[in-house]
Amino acid sequence: MLIDLHTHSYPKSDDSFAAVDDLIERAKEAKLDGICLTDHDFFWSKEEVDDLAKRHSFLVLPGCEINTDNGHVLIFGLDRYVFGLHKPDFLVDAVRQRDGAIIAAHPYRRRFLEDPGHLLEARREMLERASGDAFFGSCDAIEGINGRGNEAQNQFSQDLGNRLEIKMTGGSDAHRVEQIGTAATLFERKITGVDDLIRELKAGRFRAEQLIRPQAASRNA
Repeated sequence: MLIDLHTHSYPKSDDSFAAVDDLIERAKEAKLDGICLTDHDFFWSKEEVDDLAKRHSFLVLPGCEINTDNGHVLIFGLDRYVFGLHKPDFLVDAVRQRDGAIIAAHPYRRRFLEDPGHLLEARREMLERASGDAFFGSCDAIEGINGRGNEAQNQFSQDLGNRLEIKMTGGSDAHRVEQIGTAATLFERKITGVDDLIRELKAGRFRAEQLIRPQAASRNA
């Protein structure tokens, strides 16, 4: 199953330009099998997600992108925001208590600069520094392909994932409808709900998929 694990809708994410119904319909057009709603620091209710899934006859899963002191993190398994989730240790404890899943979103951010990252030694130092970040050890995966990242940025994420020996996901990080279908995660087994999603993420039965090369994708947000 091909599922976009990383999307943003307006007005739940105030930097998005896409209505949630339009995102879902575009995902169907792009031949995806499901979509995760991961708005910034906002949790969709089960009733809202179930209603969207029913109206569109499409798999819609709830998640959230949390802005933490250590970068942005996709989480699955929680159902509300509580103060303290911006602290990595607090977030990890909260997610683990609910047996949820954690994915480090676009890990190249704050860790990779294309200039001077085009220089071999500078890039090596950035990769060394990033791989020493203990937070990644608390994640079930990192986002190896971000639909709004360029080739150099995603390559850094993939090199980081390989160095950490951690599984990698893909997601569009869509803030506009046309960004859906750029990247997704291919799961080996059928997923019908968020519990299935969490189980498969923890089991590592998935891989990141680049659906459109970065040059062809709009990265405006």
